[in-house]
Amino acid sequence: MTVTQDFLLRKRGLLAFALLSPGAARAHASEQGFVLLLPTDVYIAAGSASVAATVVLLALLPEAWLARAFAPLRMGRGRRDGWALATSWAGFAVLMALLWAGVAGARDPLANPLPLAVWTVWWIAFTAVVGLVGDIWAWVNPWRGPVLMMRALGLRTSWHLSRRVAPWVALAGFLAFTGFLLADPAPFDPARLARVAGLYWLAAFLGALAFGPRFLLRGEPFGVFFRAYGQLGLIARGRIGLWGWQILRAPAPPLGLALFLVAMLGSGSFDGLNETFWWLARIGINPLEFPGRSVVIVPSLAGLLAANLALALAFALVVRAGIALAGGGMGWAEGFCRFAPALLPIALGYHVAHYLTALLVDGQYALIAASDPFARGWDLLGLGRFQVTTGFFNTQDSVRAIFLTQAGAVVAGHMLSIVLAHAIAARQFPTRRRAVLSQLPVAAFMVAYTLFGLWLLASPRGA
Repeated sequence: MTVTQDFLLRKRGLLAFALLSPGAARAHASEQGFVLLLPTDVYIAAGSASVAATVVLLALLPEAWLARAFAPLRMGRGRRDGWALATSWAGFAVLMALLWAGVAGARDPLANPLPLAVWTVWWIAFTAVVGLVGDIWAWVNPWRGPVLMMRALGLRTSWHLSRRVAPWVALAGFLAFTGFLLADPAPFDPARLARVAGLYWLAAFLGALAFGPRFLLRGEPFGVFFRAYGQLGLIARGRIGLWGWQILRAPAPPLGLALFLVAMLGSGSFDGLNETFWWLARIGINPLEFPGRSVVIVPSLAGLLAANLALALAFALVVRAGIALAGGGMGWAEGFCRFAPALLPIALGYHVAHYLTALLVDGQYALIAASDPFARGWDLLGLGRFQVTTGFFNTQDSVRAIFLTQAGAVVAGHMLSIVLAHAIAARQFPTRRRAVLSQLPVAAFMVAYTLFGLWLLASPRGA
């Protein structure tokens, strides 16, 4: 047998192995058969080399150029509270309508608008838009209007939640949400999701009444989550600048918030890892005979916590090593807090990459559900006989384009993270040499994480 014949046989075997494996309930793993046929090793090497080249380029560029690049431009006035209050009430009305649809609408998660609105429109698409544009959540969150109305009616409390304690409350809530997404047996069931979302809205509403509206910014998980990504966006307070300009102007977050930022990356990474054949082998599951989500609840929750702890520890160690190389100047805890926001572009890049294929498919179902929210034959959006298509998963060329888009998002996120970390270091250390030295371990960590992120995209999945 020639080398070429052996190579083709191995490729066909991999394709058959992938096609015979049970697909995930969501669409983001459905193109893996063709991904196995791509030269992903070449793409991974090229992406990692691009990130490494960014490190070298930053060491050579004058610091003044970097400062000018992140200087924002004024566009006009910032947001007006009156409009923000009106849009919050609109968000509240939309949420109540979706909860009703979850209870009274179709039982099929791909026909009921609630699961599609929550997991596709809000969690996937809205998160990406916030990270790219700015904190739109501050305008549409469904609590601000009702909370301010209750306070205007005289319902006030004197309880206080300190700025250092509030992020820990938000972190616990965020991990609970991620655990629900990854480990709950039926997070896409419309009625179940309606109950969970309704109870969560009530809990956050009572929290804002008890501790004041600032609870929505500091202690409510999604307020903290979207505010963090909003700092990465282009636009804020009537100004526009390069992605990350707000991070460079913000003070160092407290430890609880810094850990929250690390958890945004760690949770997103584990969301991809727990679908891979590698992870399933670690927990003793045959990916070709996946027994269902109820069997892997404990391993999923344990893995989620372990992944976040491991990432926090690894990042703390590389930051501490960088400070030591630079000759000191700050404690490791201070360094951890100052450099944690630089991880946000990586988290957003992997969020976009991981969910891109799910958005391409489930976004079509979301359009149909919006046009006929109660499955009664309506056509509110005038879609006609619209049919969901997955044809872009059926050719190697289209799958290559999708994979390269995903890989590009991961690589771009890492490159921006390195730039932000370098800019933060330049402001913290008195000399250019010390700033560059402080970033060597951090840069090595980010290059390694690039390899990990691209490996996740290319790995066979079975859950």
